[in-house]
Amino acid sequence: MLKRKKRNEAIENALADMARHKGGGSEFIQRMLRNKTGMIGTCICFVLIILCAGAPIFTKWDPYEQSLASKFILPNMEHIMGTDDFGRDLWCRLLYGGRYSLLIALGSAVISTVAGLVLGSCAGYFGGKTDLIITRFLDIIQAIPGLLLAIAISSALGSGPFNTMLAIAIGNIAGGARIMRSTVLSIRGNEFVEAAKATGSRDARIIFVHILPNTIAPLAINASMGIGGSIGAISGLSFIGLGVQPPTPEWGSILAVGKTYIRDFWPIVLFPALFIALTIFGFNLFGDALRDALDPKMRD
Repeated sequence: MLKRKKRNEAIENALADMARHKGGGSEFIQRMLRNKTGMIGTCICFVLIILCAGAPIFTKWDPYEQSLASKFILPNMEHIMGTDDFGRDLWCRLLYGGRYSLLIALGSAVISTVAGLVLGSCAGYFGGKTDLIITRFLDIIQAIPGLLLAIAISSALGSGPFNTMLAIAIGNIAGGARIMRSTVLSIRGNEFVEAAKATGSRDARIIFVHILPNTIAPLAINASMGIGGSIGAISGLSFIGLGVQPPTPEWGSILAVGKTYIRDFWPIVLFPALFIALTIFGFNLFGDALRDALDPKMRD
């Protein structure tokens, strides 16, 4: 009896491994490298992350240091992007502000992905009333536009980096949960899942050992493509005063201050907008490339 159980578990694990390892990592890397637009997006994201993470290396200024005698200086050798209305170096504030924007976007992606993973896997695997309740809950969330929901949550919770992260994440849960649900529905009828059930494996083991590892690709694609939209939503919340508040440097709040001087001093509007646009563009290209590399059927 023990030998039969071990043999069944070996068959179950072998089938699961076969499903997980279709196409090795080297093939994935080759597909990524062949995608020229995807590599452009990857390079943009990589450069922005390096610049923001290493802000003290790439600028000598303090993002909070004010000098009214140096306000509204046009770009020059000393201040490559000029200074703002308080004489603070714009290049410095944009680099430090990128830390907040990127961390909030990545944090919201993690929260929404984990929540979507839990809800979607439960709905797809258990079905029945569980699926019905979760699906109706997701319908309610999706009935409200994501940015409008984020505004409502931010208004209720208050401003600040963590509250902004939470507001953006809640608005993105439904999309990831639906992707997860459909993925689990397509996986749960496979041979390795049936073999796991036949050997008496518990539902938790089947979900975490056999199903979830096969959902990494769609989850990674959804998360990476959602980061660009999150950057835009974070900047939008800060722009209307519901996100990160001044004097904390954040791209949306810097842009909000700049709108007052848009006719008189163009750098304070142009450069934050460029950072936001480049980041969204880069992550969207990277997400497209990741999708094509992980799922060759999606390629034209």
